[in-house]
Amino acid sequence: MYYLYNNYVSMIRIVIYEDNPQLREGLTMLLNGSDGFEVVGAFKNCNNAIEEVKTLIPDVILMDIDMPGINGLEGLKRIRTVDPEVKVLMLTVFDDNRSVFEAIRSGANGYVLKKTAPAKLLEYIQEANTGGAPMTSSIATQVLQMFSRAHSAGGEDYHLSDREKQVLHHLVNGYSYKMIAAEMFISIDTVRSHIKKIYEKLHVNSKSEAVAKAFKDNIV
Repeated sequence: MYYLYNNYVSMIRIVIYEDNPQLREGLTMLLNGSDGFEVVGAFKNCNNAIEEVKTLIPDVILMDIDMPGINGLEGLKRIRTVDPEVKVLMLTVFDDNRSVFEAIRSGANGYVLKKTAPAKLLEYIQEANTGGAPMTSSIATQVLQMFSRAHSAGGEDYHLSDREKQVLHHLVNGYSYKMIAAEMFISIDTVRSHIKKIYEKLHVNSKSEAVAKAFKDNIV
């Protein structure tokens, strides 16, 4: 997806962290060869991630988990200390519960397996860039299972209203503000108002923190 303003094409700027050189090169070629995408940096680990993100100003980061040096989960945490808004999409072979939960808790915007088809990967990047939280279907299934266990375990009461819990549930399921508005038959401004109140009650400052707290404290 790309946008045309006064004959100017706005590209989705992407940084890749992947230690496998063949995959790193393949992803770069795929993205640079697709309309609306531009790879502005590709690196084998996260050793200098803070400086790279500050300098390159990406819209979306594709992040491997298992890398030499500073790995993807630690790199994600470091990036979040300097840029809470950049979209980070975990791209990995790991689909175990621990990795999924740790990535979400640390502020990942989505979690996609490396075996994802190229066309689907482009869709996931577009979705993350517009505020969604894309997940490979097998990952989404695990998330739902974690929620099922969370419901039975109970959790702390943050005094969220039914509507706020509904909005938070949609956030956890990866809905964008626009999708939540359509699903609940309310305006985007009303969605923003609900989310602001959710952040205040949960004592968080971002969507990824709210989702992580929903997991941790079994809120929805």
